Amino acid sequence: MLQSIVLALGVLIGSPTTGETLEADVTSSTIKWTGAKVGGQHNGTIQLKSGALNMEEGALTGGSFSIDMATLDCEDLSGEYKGKLEGHLKSDDFFGVASNPTADFTITSAIAQGPGKYKIVGDLTIKGITKEVKFPAMVTEENGVYTATADITVDRSEYDVKYGSGSFFDGLGDKVIYDEFNLAVSLSVSK
Repeated sequence: MLQSIVLALGVLIGSPTTGETLEADVTSSTIKWTGAKVGGQHNGTIQLKSGALNMEEGALTGGSFSIDMATLDCEDLSGEYKGKLEGHLKSDDFFGVASNPTADFTITSAIAQGPGKYKIVGDLTIKGITKEVKFPAMVTEENGVYTATADITVDRSEYDVKYGSGSFFDGLGDKVIYDEFNLAVSLSVSK
């Protein structure tokens, strides 16, 4: 009788997770960004501050990550122009890094789409604004090391990043900076 009550409670409350939380290796994980404007684009990197994937029997079930916005780096410029662009991107015109030192992402759903393929749904927080994002991802495993890769398109206008946006300002002509930017993410976690 007691066993059936415990079993019934387990079904009602939800069984405890049997999966594992694997910490991300911030030194081997990479995040590359690309932002475009009329007549060109810029690209660079930004570093993962912390993160973890939740895995159960080799399948992705969740995770959360924090990105260190102060590490925003431009790779296609050098010298004075590189410093100016990085400073501008970190300013309140763009990501307001002084008051928003991290961008955070939490997976709310990882829907299997085939071996190693997932549709990821999660909450992305930039400048204190949280919006749901969806994107495809791949998770591979080799010798106990999991690698999760994804290409994510983010609409900066949804996070109050308005500078140079044709969605908010008229008459910008060839000074328009496109609202969408891309992140190429490769996360490494191990058992």
